[in-house]
Amino acid sequence: MPSPRALAYAAAVGVCGLAGAGAVLAGLAGGGDAVAAFLIGAAFTLPSLVLGVVVAVRRPNSAVGLLLVLVGATAMWLGVGELYSLAVARRPGLPLTELYAAVSEGDWMFLYVPAALLMLVFPDGRLTGPCRRWTAAGLLTVSVLFTVIAAFNPDPYPPPFQHTPLLLRVDEPYLSLLNAVGTALLPVFLGLLVASAAAMVLRYRRATDAVRRAQLKWLALGASVLPLTLLLCWAGYLFMGRADLVLIGLAATALTVPAATAIAVLRHDLYDVDRAISAAVTYGLVTVILLAFSTTASFVVGLGAGRASPVAAAAATAVCAAALAPLRVRLRRWVDRRFYPARQAALAAVEDLRARSHAGQAQPEQLEETLRGALRDPELRVGYRLPGETGLVGASGDPLLPGPAHVAPVRLGGHDIGAIVRGATGSRELLREVASASALLVEVVRLRIEVSRALDEAEAGRARLLRAGYEERRRLERDLHDGAQQRLVSLGMAMRLAQRHLSDGTVDVDGLLDRWVAELAAAVAELRQIAHGLRPSSLDDGLGAALSLLAGTAPVPVTLDVADGDLPDDVATTAYYVASEAMTNAVKHAAPAAIGVQVSRAGDRVTVRISDDGPGGAVIRPGAGLAGLTDRVTAAGGTLRLSSPAGGGTLVEAVLPCAW
Repeated sequence: MPSPRALAYAAAVGVCGLAGAGAVLAGLAGGGDAVAAFLIGAAFTLPSLVLGVVVAVRRPNSAVGLLLVLVGATAMWLGVGELYSLAVARRPGLPLTELYAAVSEGDWMFLYVPAALLMLVFPDGRLTGPCRRWTAAGLLTVSVLFTVIAAFNPDPYPPPFQHTPLLLRVDEPYLSLLNAVGTALLPVFLGLLVASAAAMVLRYRRATDAVRRAQLKWLALGASVLPLTLLLCWAGYLFMGRADLVLIGLAATALTVPAATAIAVLRHDLYDVDRAISAAVTYGLVTVILLAFSTTASFVVGLGAGRASPVAAAAATAVCAAALAPLRVRLRRWVDRRFYPARQAALAAVEDLRARSHAGQAQPEQLEETLRGALRDPELRVGYRLPGETGLVGASGDPLLPGPAHVAPVRLGGHDIGAIVRGATGSRELLREVASASALLVEVVRLRIEVSRALDEAEAGRARLLRAGYEERRRLERDLHDGAQQRLVSLGMAMRLAQRHLSDGTVDVDGLLDRWVAELAAAVAELRQIAHGLRPSSLDDGLGAALSLLAGTAPVPVTLDVADGDLPDDVATTAYYVASEAMTNAVKHAAPAAIGVQVSRAGDRVTVRISDDGPGGAVIRPGAGLAGLTDRVTAAGGTLRLSSPAGGGTLVEAVLPCAW
């Protein structure tokens, strides 16, 4: 047996053959009506034909592609039939006139068969279960029987075939029997169509897989365009006095049904189908209300004025539309509760959490737990983006890695402040809407994380400063004890000893004085070195002079750019140590060819920038020099920023407050 894909290809070739025959018939019929009929038939056929072939290629074992092509074939058959009728009216005696006239009496049933079969096999493309198989067999059998029975109708064919001889004839009592059977087949066929639709509804109710439910919703969404034809027909009669607008609905149906079917089979997650259904139902109800009000207004105005008044009816409809504007929001909520419960539940949960957080009855950090319950997605996560960091963190401040999951960014004021990371369920459109509704809660949590981190960092910095102070005092004590203090103690002992021997003339006074002076000089030098560690004496001549001396001791060229003007001593000291530590780290770890030091002042801020052309990759590690430098700058009320991309050099920038 040929595969469904091969049958779809064959059907597509047959449709193309029908299109070629239609083009020939359009030429035979001539006139604008023939060309219009051909173009309408081709336009109604093309979406089903193309998308049916695409589905057949992507799903070769599914009958969905074949049935889509057959749906297009029925539209093409209608167009070709219209062209054939026009051609016969102009050129009587064309081939197959008797056969077409007989078949066209009952072939209308075949227009419904492909769509009904599609509902039976959708979405996996197979007839599963005996009930569906019997329903499919009944659709085909009833359609063939009805077409054959209708061909025995003894009445003349409708124009332009009224003079065509009847192809099939039968005498009484068989004619009455055939008429009775044909009449009985009509409710049977209607029941089979209802059974086909019921099979799809039953399949949806029994489906536990979210994918299958979404696929069935897509098909229902495509079929929901059918009522649009009725609304357009209603509007056409109301405003134009004829049903020409129904062609728009038929064209939309010819496009949306195959498009929704193809999306359901190939890309069911392309868009949030629940949101689309909710919007379609909402605007459909609004349209019905407007049309009903406009009809009523036209009727009332006609009774009052004695004739129809389109202007008055239009004005009344405009007033109704303005009145419906606030009602549309409530109507949307009502529809969402029935057709889009996930959206309604999520938005209501976010609003409730926001109100309870404002009243102090809940914490905004419960957003993740709230969304998990509302969206029934236990793997959903809420991430927060902190300033200066590229990744996301959780409500506890720990890093959050989204991995391959879909991430819906949360934006506020044009800035990314967080993200909602999808777990196992939830559409992208719904997550985007929920992310927008959660922006204020995310911002509150983000600020609280920043404050908590700042407090922790301040506490840690205070502890580090205390430890550094203790260590510095111990170092000073050790340096004083082992250096200058020992020298001075030794000098005192030597002087006391010399004092005891001055009277006996055994002491070389001049030599002793020379040694004591040398010891004092060494002690003074050590004391100066210790004092320089506390505050460089070169700062007495200003920050620029101190940095010039510092640059002169560096083993690589240093470019200085120091703004003129005096600075407070504490600011100058901090700036000096920033430059000194950054230059030391650069020489020690980066081996740069050159270093740049820039000190600028703007208002009450002094900025110190130290850059090098090394390999980059520097980071602030606990216990390292840059970490201590960060503590020193923070203690001075400033901020320190490190930029060190790999291969791009390193920039250390400290911004210090300056009250002068």
